[in-house]
Amino acid sequence: MEQDFLTTPARILITGADGQIGYFLNQAAVTDPFFSVVALTDHEFDISDPEQVQRQLDLHMPDYVINTTGFNTVDRAGTQSERCVALNTDGVENLALACGDLSIPLFHLSSDYVFDGHYESGYTEEDQASPLGLYGETKWQGEERLRTALPQHVILRVSWVFSTVGDNYMRRSLQQAREQKCISAVDDRRGCPTSATDIARVIMAMLKQLHNGAENWGTYHYCGAEVTSRYGFTEAVLAAASQYEKLKAEELKPISSSELCSDAERPASSVLVCTKLLNNFGIRQIPWRSELVVMIREQYQNEEFTESV
Repeated sequence: MEQDFLTTPARILITGADGQIGYFLNQAAVTDPFFSVVALTDHEFDISDPEQVQRQLDLHMPDYVINTTGFNTVDRAGTQSERCVALNTDGVENLALACGDLSIPLFHLSSDYVFDGHYESGYTEEDQASPLGLYGETKWQGEERLRTALPQHVILRVSWVFSTVGDNYMRRSLQQAREQKCISAVDDRRGCPTSATDIARVIMAMLKQLHNGAENWGTYHYCGAEVTSRYGFTEAVLAAASQYEKLKAEELKPISSSELCSDAERPASSVLVCTKLLNNFGIRQIPWRSELVVMIREQYQNEEFTESV
């Protein structure tokens, strides 16, 4: 006898389908018979517009909304503060209120930047938020508005996201290594890199359990296994990329965060403790190093395909 979900898949609406997590979540979900997917890019669905939010939800009537939209360019948060607030705070509230009216649970992606990074042993979901700058503050306020407006929600905080899509640290490091003989990386910031494909895996696993009756709503942390520095991650990127081409970079120089020209202060420690996710959903962390090898390979495959077209 076939399981019910094969004939009545869970209808999910993904916002931000052109971003890192939204892109890979859509890729994974459309091939899984458990899900029926509507994936909308930020150009197709502006969550900062309450009327548009209501219209899209009325049109598609999903079982779940997964919000991967966000203003994630940390250094531009100060100069584009209105848009940062509109997406990271007001937009989340718009979704939460509209989902509440229609009894639709909301799955929302948040960030390690809600913490100040002073707690080196790692942050749990119970630790007090203390954002350093506007970006982190807007992410925290978005969380708080969601908690107030909609009990049936999941907030998943992630850190150091990398993939073959968009502007992220992996791709920037690779580009620098192709162009410069000597590149530098900060060695006094600690965190756990996390691939967008791994985050998509986690979201799908959580959604399946929730759709099958689990009531584990609330806030969770997820990141790749193994703590490293930005320097350590860059080193791993160069090692993986060197299997495919001779990079111009001959030296990787460690520097302190105080030497880095940046418009925004960043947490010194972005380590997230993921025990609650394991205990409540049975989902284990995957080593980011193996995920990085896959992402680098896909990066080169994508480039070869683009060149051949």
